[in-house]
Amino acid sequence: ITAYAEELLQECDRLKGWPERVLTMQRNWIGKSVGVEIDFPVVGSPEVIRIFTTRPDTIFGATFMVLAPEHPLIPTLIARQDNAEAVQAFVQRVSREDTITRTAEETEKEGIFTGRYALNPLTQEQIPIWIANFVLMEYGTGAIMAVPAHDQRDLDFARKYHLPVRVVIQPPEGTLDAETMTTAYVEEGEMINSGQFTGLPSPEGKERIADYLEEAGIGRRTVNYRLRDWGISRQRYWGTPIPIIYCPDCGIVPVPYEDLPVELPLDLEFTFGARSPLEESEEFLRVSCPRCGKEGRRETDTMDTFIDSSWYFERYTSPHTTDQPFSPEAAAYWMPVDQYIGGIEHAVLHLLYARFYTKVLRDLGLLKIDEPFQNLLTQGMVIKGGAKMSKSKGNIVDPDQMIKQYGADSVRLFMLFAAPPEKDLEWSDQGIEGAYRFLNRVWRLVTAQLATIQGVTVQEDQMQALSPGVAALRRKVHQTIRKVTADIERFHFNTAIAAIMELVNHLYQFTGEEREEPGAQMALREAIEMLVRLLSPFTPHLAEELWHRLGYTESIAHVAWPSHNPDLAQEEEITLVVQVNGKVRSRISISPDLSEEEMKQVALQDERIRTLTAGKQIKKVVVVPQKLVNIVV
Repeated sequence: ITAYAEELLQECDRLKGWPERVLTMQRNWIGKSVGVEIDFPVVGSPEVIRIFTTRPDTIFGATFMVLAPEHPLIPTLIARQDNAEAVQAFVQRVSREDTITRTAEETEKEGIFTGRYALNPLTQEQIPIWIANFVLMEYGTGAIMAVPAHDQRDLDFARKYHLPVRVVIQPPEGTLDAETMTTAYVEEGEMINSGQFTGLPSPEGKERIADYLEEAGIGRRTVNYRLRDWGISRQRYWGTPIPIIYCPDCGIVPVPYEDLPVELPLDLEFTFGARSPLEESEEFLRVSCPRCGKEGRRETDTMDTFIDSSWYFERYTSPHTTDQPFSPEAAAYWMPVDQYIGGIEHAVLHLLYARFYTKVLRDLGLLKIDEPFQNLLTQGMVIKGGAKMSKSKGNIVDPDQMIKQYGADSVRLFMLFAAPPEKDLEWSDQGIEGAYRFLNRVWRLVTAQLATIQGVTVQEDQMQALSPGVAALRRKVHQTIRKVTADIERFHFNTAIAAIMELVNHLYQFTGEEREEPGAQMALREAIEMLVRLLSPFTPHLAEELWHRLGYTESIAHVAWPSHNPDLAQEEEITLVVQVNGKVRSRISISPDLSEEEMKQVALQDERIRTLTAGKQIKKVVVVPQKLVNIVV
């Protein structure tokens, strides 16, 4: 995967339909750093310690070095040292700790001195070599030059173990005191105590020092990535067999293409504890070498299941293909996926691996796309009592009980209304009660109007000259259709439901007198039908029942989604705010159809605005369509 690190990083900018939170997590996981590798000679030894830094401008402030406990040079460094046993014990203890614990901010930084020194190549000072829990072998080179004045982690470590601190970057606004500072200065500034580079701005100093190191042959510019290659083998039964055969004569031999796929045996007994039963299956294990025919041994490790989830969507494009993983022609037709939905926990595993796999398959000529998913929605979690709802926490809600008490539609409506799908949902019994009450309002509203609208057919040509009240109802109906449709497309289910609730309120306010006017019963029939159809994705059971009570025999699930009439959905007038130099000076009622130029002219012709701008030069007019005009004088 490291071969694709730069492309994976750059392509993040093209994923416009992905949440920025996921993209940020992937960028951080890839972890591109542009910097310099520098060699620090070990005093009294031919060995050198190579470090990577993004801040070569601080090298004159490096007062000690720190190695990761897993660094391969440690055994050589501590050989024949008096404290070798103590160092080995420290290394063994820290190496058993997981990476997250070691690097967490709250974890105490601890280390041990190796007894050896390295030479700072620019100051020619001998600086002590330490081993510490916060340095990782997986990042950079597994070694750092510690600059405590300009790195908080290094400063905390230096204070704890009484190591020297030297300021080499001075902020513009003051002077740092190396003896008393408790917060490292990590910003740009002027270089001091830095030999021939003293006085340079630190950004320029970075480049000048990098040039010097390269010319002297003791360093080189490089790009480093936090991303590491993916180890896919797992010591378990459940997984895709790795198609490798070990032959005593031929060595490692791939299973021939015509013999793929290697299938897991299904008649195994799982009685071997933590060991994979594949190791005990002679029928699976023993196999002839495809090259020489001698008896060989199958690989018993299986692949990480992320391998399968990295390309299953390509298989969906041609699920019945038997002679290849998937049909390239079918994949070219169907891919990429328009909308993908998954949890935020997959941001830097499944989602990153799927992107990587897609690029590999592209380079193999099997795909014609660069990215697998155009749009991504990461749904939130259900929270109760401030914690994620889970069996282990004992804070789960029995859905059967809720459905029995309130009905499935009430439970579903609450969950969709309580929060946007990408946000965490705070569980509330009162919220379900509210959803239940709302659906009862809908039921009462529709059933109460059945006698009035039964047999009424909506005829557009008979609903032209309507009274203001009836026209307002039709306008509300078509505005609701427009909003609910747009919100569903954007997965904004909570605001879609809120719009339906507003329509219900409007229907309750539709007075008896208005219902007697010409076209009113048709408008009411239209409103009731549209209400039921708009509710159907959220509350299918209630909607289905009401739909049949309206006189229909076909299931509402088979009825086309309604479309709004743009003319009917238009507001009759909107309020235009007019500002002069950013201060509100007038408000004007205008048609929503006015162009920006027309809005500008209306604002400039307003009597109050003409008085305020009389005799003054108008420098600029800023128009925000259908909202405001700001006149700058």
